[in-house]
Amino acid sequence: MILTVTLNTALDITYRVRSLRPHTSHRVGEVTERPGGKGLNVARVLAALGHEVTVTGFTGGATGRAVQDQLTAVPGVVDALVPVTGASRRTIAVVDERTGDTTQLNEPGPTVTSAEWSAFQEAYEDLVASAAAVALCGSLPPGVPVGAYAGLVRTARAAGVPVLLDTGGEPLRRGVAARPDVIKPNADELAELTGSHEPLRATQDARRRGARAVVASLGAEGLLATAPEGRWRATPPARVHGNPTGAGDSAVAGLLSGLVERLPWPDRLARAVALSAATVLAPVAGEFDREAYEELVGRVAVTGEVSAA
Repeated sequence: MILTVTLNTALDITYRVRSLRPHTSHRVGEVTERPGGKGLNVARVLAALGHEVTVTGFTGGATGRAVQDQLTAVPGVVDALVPVTGASRRTIAVVDERTGDTTQLNEPGPTVTSAEWSAFQEAYEDLVASAAAVALCGSLPPGVPVGAYAGLVRTARAAGVPVLLDTGGEPLRRGVAARPDVIKPNADELAELTGSHEPLRATQDARRRGARAVVASLGAEGLLATAPEGRWRATPPARVHGNPTGAGDSAVAGLLSGLVERLPWPDRLARAVALSAATVLAPVAGEFDREAYEELVGRVAVTGEVSAA
């Protein structure tokens, strides 16, 4: 079982409009709703790849109930979300069909009490004991300590379970110090963590700060990975256009599934890049165009070098 943690779960709502223009009214052509938050997106992709997944985090209010109701329809995903008094957030993605651009509006999430945080930690410790790997994903809701991910990383490491951390800002800085097995920042998050805008130098610095392996997302240019085994660059065969929401989460699913399956790094990275691109071609986050993925995965260019033993 792979465990994904989404402390700030959401109901992802996607609006499609013919053309998005400020200061005007719009007719929405299509509306879709999906359980959201980064870890839930990761879980759906992992399940589509054939892995058993358990999701945990916080859920509350009518929005939280809608998230859980829709999770029951996802084969291979087990709901272990922890209830809170506050209402889970919504995220709104507005897709401009003329340009393909997406405008994202993210609510902050419910305020979590200290008692609710303690209840989650107990549930998490029990779940980690039977996990093959853990993904800690996304922002922290109000009330959760800024060092929360660092503690969750340490719990996983104490249980001998590999852990991937995908967050940004101060939660990432503190989380890295707890020595996660993999971090997957985007270019901006990596630069904020290290102070360097040169990706290779920044990934090396992030490793010195505690991460065992660093996989930097460079957007349309693919992924850059630095690990004890070596360093690699994975590039998609062509730029794809569509809705990029959730593309990074699909990359996390590719990396985590590759880790559990013990694939070599080049194969993990090729899978992650192909899933990310196939997600851009899908209509909503947490899904990917399977035909596009299967066509792309063998065409991802992976270059690099293996470290000397």
